[in-house]
Amino acid sequence: MEELTGSKFPLIGDQLPEMEVQTTQGKMKLPDVFSGKWFVLFSHPADFTPVCTTEFVAFAKRHEEFRKLNCELIGLSIDQVFSHIKWIEWIKEKLDVEIQFPVIADDTGKVAKKLGMIHPGAGTSTVRAVFLVDPKAVIRLILFYPASVGRNMDEILRVVKAFQVADKYKVAIPANWPNNELMKDEVIIPPPTDIATAYKRLKSKEFECYDWWLCHKKIEE
Repeated sequence: MEELTGSKFPLIGDQLPEMEVQTTQGKMKLPDVFSGKWFVLFSHPADFTPVCTTEFVAFAKRHEEFRKLNCELIGLSIDQVFSHIKWIEWIKEKLDVEIQFPVIADDTGKVAKKLGMIHPGAGTSTVRAVFLVDPKAVIRLILFYPASVGRNMDEILRVVKAFQVADKYKVAIPANWPNNELMKDEVIIPPPTDIATAYKRLKSKEFECYDWWLCHKKIEE
């Protein structure tokens, strides 16, 4: 496993550290349990709290959409496993929503500290962290939200799709894709690295250009 790049916790482009964790679905070894898959590792401040409950429902409602993208979900907080189990039971009984993804019981805080999920001023609870990890166990995205603001799960789904398109076609993804204000659902061609290619681009019929450094094209999935 590669060493972390000069930080107490991993950064974008680092390998997710190997960890054995206790979850609501038994012991698991990360990232090995999701080998060959994308996965979203997300933390929440505590079980039986309002915002966290809405987030778990939102993730559960989109669980199959993530799976269609070969992407799994795994949650985490510093609560004990019995608390996770009772909370999941409550969500099923009261809200009629079944939580099928595992939830890490990090009651020692070891995993949360390793991943920078406990911030100064936030007490001993984990912040709302999101780590998107690719099939090679490389961290591709990190998001942090405060306890008072819930996450947008549609945005997390969007970035999974965006990374997969970017990786497959070797392109860049514009803002608000696939509803960008300039190019809608099209993608951006990486800028040329020499003068000849730059001028050639303006005459190409393969894609459209605002200028030689800003070209875009439609992809067919």
